[in-house]
Amino acid sequence: MKVLLSAPLAPQPMHAPDGFFSVWLSLVGWTITIVMVALAIRNTRTQLGERQIPLMGIIAATIFAGQMLNFTIPGGTSGHLLGGALAAIILGPWAAVLVMTSVIAIQALLFQDGGLLVMGLNIINMGIITSFVGYFVYRGLKRVLKGRGGTLAAAFAGAWLSLVVTSAFAAVELALSGTSPLNIALPAMVGVHALIGVGEGVLTASALAFILATRPDLITGEEAPGQRSAGWVLAGLLIALGITLLAPFASPYPDGLERIAQVFASPEEVTQPPVGFAVPQTPQFFGVAREAPYRILPGYTIPFLGESNLSTVAAGMIGVVIVFGIVYVIAWVNKRASQRSSP
Repeated sequence: MKVLLSAPLAPQPMHAPDGFFSVWLSLVGWTITIVMVALAIRNTRTQLGERQIPLMGIIAATIFAGQMLNFTIPGGTSGHLLGGALAAIILGPWAAVLVMTSVIAIQALLFQDGGLLVMGLNIINMGIITSFVGYFVYRGLKRVLKGRGGTLAAAFAGAWLSLVVTSAFAAVELALSGTSPLNIALPAMVGVHALIGVGEGVLTASALAFILATRPDLITGEEAPGQRSAGWVLAGLLIALGITLLAPFASPYPDGLERIAQVFASPEEVTQPPVGFAVPQTPQFFGVAREAPYRILPGYTIPFLGESNLSTVAAGMIGVVIVFGIVYVIAWVNKRASQRSSP
């Protein structure tokens, strides 16, 4: 109980806030995101079976909970699970886009994690790119890597590369926005996320190993769970809720993008730069983060519980339930729409 009532250790923000990317690029990001989500809805209508509907909700809830657990990277930086590759490996890339879009949108709208204007770019970087890169790398390697070990190695590689590629995209976006020169942003972003990607790969492969050991049919599509096995949905939801209990033990260090922003915005205040970075001789403008115009559950806390680990855990559990419910409803409505349109 003392741990739950103490001040939270985990850093609050995880996603890019408004101010890091230019307005015009943010609007382009929203346009691309809307098109991709529309395509995802259309493409998943014929792909979703009764098994995938609750599974999408469980995967979304688990990814939401997993993203609250920052892990330390050498050099005063932390990383956290993105989960796009994991979702795509289990569900396919289009369903993963819906899952990741829902997670990132709820984080921004409900928890003020990530800007509203840049939400489109956040969805592209953390949801769309990671899903497709992770999926196609995994599928490509699976053709040459056989057996259980090959499957897990392919998942690790797909997850790692998905993080590296999306960090490169973010660096280009920062350069296009005039926030940071490409020759500074690109090596910095790719360098630190290559390290964070190792954690992403390990977590993705570990989660896949757990699923293969407990419910391999969720990956292979064999014996889709019916009404009698509905207990696996509750079990999955309880696991996601249980993960939030670990939030008080998350790394207190800022994540990759936030750390780089600190280094480049005020290098004279940084005593230990991230591994692989060279602190510039003169301060570099890295954008001014702008707070959301409203606060609901800011920073993964419940206002009346204050700034405590209990507040963070409770907010995380609320988020898990909401994410599960929203993604489940999206998948269910999409499936029913497909059935009604079928001759």
